[in-house]
Amino acid sequence: MFEDTIAAISTPLGEGGIGIVRLSGPAAVDIAGKIFRARRGEWADAAGGSLIYGHIYDLNGAVLDEVLLGYMKAPHTYTREDVVEINGHGGALPLKKILELVLAAGARLALPGEFSMRAFLNGRMDLAQAESVIDIIRAKTEGGLRLAAGQLKGDLSKKINVLQEKLLGLLAQVEANIDFPDEDLEAKTMAEISLYSEEIISELKELIRGADAGKIYREGISTIIIGRPNVGKSSLLNALVRENRAIVTDIPGTTRDIIEEIINIGGIPLKIIDTAGLHETENIIEKIGIEKTKETIEKAGLVLLVLDASRELTGEDQAIIESVGDKKTVFLINKADIEEKKIDPDKVAARASGRPVLWVSAKKGTGLEQLEKIIFEMVMEGQIANNDTVLVTSVRHKHALEKAAAHLEDARSGITSDVPVDIIAIDIRAAWEALGEITGSTVTEDLLDRIFADFCIGK
Repeated sequence: MFEDTIAAISTPLGEGGIGIVRLSGPAAVDIAGKIFRARRGEWADAAGGSLIYGHIYDLNGAVLDEVLLGYMKAPHTYTREDVVEINGHGGALPLKKILELVLAAGARLALPGEFSMRAFLNGRMDLAQAESVIDIIRAKTEGGLRLAAGQLKGDLSKKINVLQEKLLGLLAQVEANIDFPDEDLEAKTMAEISLYSEEIISELKELIRGADAGKIYREGISTIIIGRPNVGKSSLLNALVRENRAIVTDIPGTTRDIIEEIINIGGIPLKIIDTAGLHETENIIEKIGIEKTKETIEKAGLVLLVLDASRELTGEDQAIIESVGDKKTVFLINKADIEEKKIDPDKVAARASGRPVLWVSAKKGTGLEQLEKIIFEMVMEGQIANNDTVLVTSVRHKHALEKAAAHLEDARSGITSDVPVDIIAIDIRAAWEALGEITGSTVTEDLLDRIFADFCIGK
């Protein structure tokens, strides 16, 4: 338990119906008592979980705000410390003034993520669960929210704990050979350890394989729309986001800057980027937009390459196709609603090199449902998060799993090469420690600081 009491504004700054200043620590009740007066009775004697009506008073004894004070007693709180939440009117100034009063009364301004760090260090949750809090806050789709909520519930932690228990069992067998070398059990035991470690490696690799899908649900994927001017890129963006986000005209080169929108494709957040048309131009502003487009192509995870059904493939089209290289690309032949089509779909298919080719009409909405299905299948590559699926969503967790698998592979190689038993024990213990970095059982203070520094101040 910590000796100091921390405080922070826990709601976004700006105007709103309610704003919350949160306190956590042994002096939370005493500090709040210096600035809050309940309408009736002595609120500090109330049962935990109470919501008390009253007012906040400034240092001159004047009423600053009318509030509801939430009072929760340790250990039945988020941090397992006494927690007080002052629910005042939402607004930058009243919340700032309340926080200043709280700090003047003896609290310390909380560090980023310090409430969640205290929850972890006080045993309220493990590290994987604490990290899921920020994932819930930042979730962009229901799929991402579902995965984060499952991690907060402990789905990933349970899986990691089971794997650690298995590793401890392996370690016990190896160390028995170290402690009792005269029992002549080593050959049989080492064969069993090799087989059992192979099963654990298989489970680890299954989690690692799902990490890319989990990262996509968590962070989304950058998707760029490219093509010549006036092929319908902005119309496609508007059709996908279901609103007129980009300006659409018959004048080539209307889009001269990068336009971004986030859409939901099967629970995946797709950051759709509309770009300036790629073509030769002497216009300085258009040149800048085209250079931005080329830079964005390099960073994109998925490309929607738009072609014009009313025109044959041009040299500019060919140059654009070459610019995407071997990136994940969907070739879209737009304006499928027109009667006179001049483009040769066979030529498009030949240049697509096995990648999907789809007829669409951004104007009529034709083919968009099929496009969303293709995007989902290309992005997920068979990895679908069902309700019972445990997907790793953190790069840090993936690296820890890879370290654990590598140490176990070294242990198996050591058994095959007849290395000393104590070296094999070191590798197995290192695998166990790598998994402990996920749940926090073997985490270092420096790593904790790096993890929670990414949190917002009030969480």
